Amino acid sequence: MKRVSFYLSVVGCLVTLNSFSAGVILLEGNYQGKNLYVSNPYAGSGVGFCVYEVTVNDQVTTDEINSSAFEIDFKNFQFKFGDKIEVRIKHKDDCKPKVINPEVLRPKSTFNIENMKVEGDGTLKWTTSGETGKLPYIIEQFRWNKWVKVGEVEGVGTPQNNDYSFKIAPHSGQNQFRVKQIDFTNAPKLSKPVKYLSPLPETTFSPQKVSKELLFSEDTMFEIYDQYGNVVKKGFGKRVDCTNLSKGVYYINFDNKTGEFIKK
Repeated sequence: MKRVSFYLSVVGCLVTLNSFSAGVILLEGNYQGKNLYVSNPYAGSGVGFCVYEVTVNDQVTTDEINSSAFEIDFKNFQFKFGDKIEVRIKHKDDCKPKVINPEVLRPKSTFNIENMKVEGDGTLKWTTSGETGKLPYIIEQFRWNKWVKVGEVEGVGTPQNNDYSFKIAPHSGQNQFRVKQIDFTNAPKLSKPVKYLSPLPETTFSPQKVSKELLFSEDTMFEIYDQYGNVVKKGFGKRVDCTNLSKGVYYINFDNKTGEFIKK
């Protein structure tokens, strides 16, 4: 009896296909408003078709499966967008059916931003509509001439208005933040940036020649690179232990600027 396994997965929501030794194909995902289509060959013996039963969330479907191709109709189950779905396609061991469009159970990024702002206490808030599947929102901040991931919030995945919030760590001066989602197409869907003017003072660091610790005047996000462009340290705080760095020149991103120092 043969065993075949393969997986299709997405961060936040998963669609999994497995062919077990019992002759079952398992698909898990979320309802996106579309049906599945299955190519159904004859059994290896030449008698009858390969698939003999289909269940959706442990309920046997009423779909006509005795044909060379058939549809698994989710409308009969009155699912709502984002509802979890588990499909089991049971088949004979001497043949193998094929799911034509398994991607319909994988969520797409369809959100619309209704409003987005940074509150005075440093909380990024945004309201969305039109979500059709659970995907995480990645929060990014524009620092050092690039967009940097600073956090993640799980999406609700339903079409009505959904409210989100995330506590940011701004740098001094003008800040920019945005959110994005990445679905199974790997193409990011981005919000427009929102600006926030921070009252924080500019951050400085010392000393220029470091033996043990690098000190910042304020808590700050930082990245330290060696001469080859490799990130050797990153984090958030006022102190950086540099005792394990080799001697030489290092480049540092911090606050909303860049600099360099020498490790003695």
